Amino acid sequence: MEDDAIMKGDKLILRGLKFHGYHGVKAEERKLGQKFLVDVDAWMDLLPAGKSDNLSDTVSYTDIYRIVKETVEGPAQNLLESVAQLIASTTFTKHPQISAVRVKVGKPHVAVPGSVDYLGVEILRHRSVDIPNRAA
Repeated sequence: MEDDAIMKGDKLILRGLKFHGYHGVKAEERKLGQKFLVDVDAWMDLLPAGKSDNLSDTVSYTDIYRIVKETVEGPAQNLLESVAQLIASTTFTKHPQISAVRVKVGKPHVAVPGSVDYLGVEILRHRSVDIPNRAA
């Protein structure tokens, strides 16, 4: 039931973030790099910010954008799962008011025998289950 409440609550939404990174198992992916597409949903109570109209009562989109940028453009990971997990865990660490985060990481340029928009992963992490709230 708690999951349902989280998923129906307020959230920050970041869509279509594009960065060049060097993640992958294949040598050419790590040498040449490629474009990555990232979407993030971060659940938190937006009522205080809605009432106050004050940035200090919310999390700035640019803070989450920066986490994604630093992760995707940072040290190479073998798996997209690792990239997504790093984005989620860093978001929780830097923003204790966020209760859940969904991260989708896609590769639009994958060598497969067919046409695709992208291939990727999507993870959903809840602070109460996956990562304890250190502020509490």
